[in-house]
Amino acid sequence: MFWWLYRSPNRVEDPSKPWPIILWLQGGPGASGVGIGNFEEVGPLDTNLKPRNSTWLQKADLLFVDNPVGTGFSFVEDNALFVKNDVEAATDLTTLLKELFNRNESLQKSPLFIVAESYGGKFAATLGLSAIKAIEEGTLKLRLGGKYLLSWGPLLKDVSRIDDDGLEKSNSVAQLIKQQIKDGKLEDATNSWSHLENLISAGSNDVLGNAVRQCVRSYDRRLHETQN
Repeated sequence: MFWWLYRSPNRVEDPSKPWPIILWLQGGPGASGVGIGNFEEVGPLDTNLKPRNSTWLQKADLLFVDNPVGTGFSFVEDNALFVKNDVEAATDLTTLLKELFNRNESLQKSPLFIVAESYGGKFAATLGLSAIKAIEEGTLKLRLGGKYLLSWGPLLKDVSRIDDDGLEKSNSVAQLIKQQIKDGKLEDATNSWSHLENLISAGSNDVLGNAVRQCVRSYDRRLHETQN
């Protein structure tokens, strides 16, 4: 698996306040964490290799992974090893964490926080469970700090992209989707999810559409050689 670890220049070695490491998992599934999360969102450089003032590297070390295998620069030599479900993806990620943390005592001192976007939330949940099991078995030397999963509505309300009415409507649809999934009505849940996207876009000046278009543009980066 291909990964990219940044050590923060602000890192402080204080036993009373261990410096955190954030593992960023992209969605898709099949979107590159190294490419999108790193250069498009929270890494220290943007796609033009210009410094990003809002980088999360100011507050934590950052670990980006191309997950699952087959994404970005992560590859397999045997096609039978491509993952077929989220549990298999979590197993691969846990193996990666073992390789990284078991060999590096300085990393073991830092709590790892799993942060995910979109479908990556499913990866985060399954990885969290897999990592806890490995830690309890003694096969993974890691301090698991926690995992972060956010919902659209509360986040957009916090950054003033939707109002109280928009939050109430989006939460109502989100609860409907939850119940439909619980009842096994997956097609209805998918349709409700589409309705939720439209509802939020209508009330937030198309914030979701703008985000999707930004991600799509990230796949159209090309290197151009200078002709002499």
